[in-house]
Amino acid sequence: MTEESGIEVAVVSGLSGAGRSTAAKCLEDLGWFVVDNLPPELIATMVELGARSSGAITRVAVVMDVRSRAFTEDLGAVIKDLDARGYKPKVLFLEATDEVLIRRFEGVRRSHPLQGEGRLADGIAAERSLLSRLRSEADLVLDTSNLSVHQLRSKIEDAFGTEASTRTRVTVLSFGYKYGLPMDADLVMDCRFLPNPFWIPELREFNGLDDEVRNYVLGQEGAEEFLQSYQQLLRLVGAGYHREGKRYLTLALGCTGGKHRSVALTEELARRLAEDDGMMVKTVHRDLGRE
Repeated sequence: MTEESGIEVAVVSGLSGAGRSTAAKCLEDLGWFVVDNLPPELIATMVELGARSSGAITRVAVVMDVRSRAFTEDLGAVIKDLDARGYKPKVLFLEATDEVLIRRFEGVRRSHPLQGEGRLADGIAAERSLLSRLRSEADLVLDTSNLSVHQLRSKIEDAFGTEASTRTRVTVLSFGYKYGLPMDADLVMDCRFLPNPFWIPELREFNGLDDEVRNYVLGQEGAEEFLQSYQQLLRLVGAGYHREGKRYLTLALGCTGGKHRSVALTEELARRLAEDDGMMVKTVHRDLGRE
């Protein structure tokens, strides 16, 4: 991001079938405001609007392809204009071999946008020629021929992500089984193996956020072993999710009413996970206060 503009700008282009849609989705996940197939003459206007958003938009990515009929004449001039205004756009160009592009188009049974009445190979050749100058001026050229979706996402994250945007976001959620399972949970753990503070009169009116209940639950046999073992499992699972491009993880811990055991364990597990590198953690107590 430049000091002059206060906003970061990226232009994503390349050959049809080379992965522009994947790149756009990845940039959105990284916090970019993404606009697809915007006419070149409107790019500067879009960036100016973002710059005047009082910080609401700080990163704008424009995805361009040959569906814009003014592509060859205007895009180079627009990039130079943005550069002159202090936005310093970073251009990402995606490409692949003809053989791979043909296989991808045949796999989805779609024609090439420049194919017309000719063969698929003719459309690819025409597009490659049309974009040759843009490719030569791009800041980053990625050949996706041998890249999986996850590998492509990883390269885009390296080039356009920040430390915060690439960290796994974890929601640790407590719930009560009597109210049903949370539908959005990735992993569910049952905390009912611990004694229920509900049956202790002096603890019944408290909840897992109170020290009295927290100390009781965490002091029970098996509680510490559970937290240590589960945290170790989550390190393994979280690393795998990160490699696969999954950046959001919801962990659900349940007890009978979602008031005592699950709340105390959720808070403690979240505290420990927050100390692990690469995780941004928040807690949600779905059923606390329902009784």
